[in-house]
Amino acid sequence: MAKERGVMKMLWNSFVSSLKPRFARRKLIGEDYYGTKYYEEEIRYSARKRPPRYFVPVNKEDFEQERPGEWEAWLRYRRKEPPTREEIETNYQLAMTKKENAARLLQENRPKSEDTRDLPVTSSTTQADVPGNFPVYKDYKDFGQDYKPKDAYKR
Repeated sequence: MAKERGVMKMLWNSFVSSLKPRFARRKLIGEDYYGTKYYEEEIRYSARKRPPRYFVPVNKEDFEQERPGEWEAWLRYRRKEPPTREEIETNYQLAMTKKENAARLLQENRPKSEDTRDLPVTSSTTQADVPGNFPVYKDYKDFGQDYKPKDAYKR
């Protein structure tokens, strides 16, 4: 009889907690530099092992906006602890440095003259009658031309 009361108590508590507003059970974990807020809900009387995690974007209609990788990992339970502000700022500065370096390398490797800017890049191994930029080798060009199948019925 005691086991049944435990089940009934669990069902009753679950029902009562489902009637409570959701925002009352959520706990603000942090905010990223875009202004997106990240929450974790308290789980009471639930069979779930992990508490639900979610975010509320600045623009309520846009759930596909960019999120930092640290927060994405936290949302998907790849990390236990939420990222710290210092960690996010360090990784953001590193990402900005990489973007600046990529832009600088792109500028350095661009052609110098205006007339060659729009020309396709060709190599010396390509031929005009071959589509694409794939090389043609003599060994493979006529491969299988002299092949004569054996007739299985004539022996």
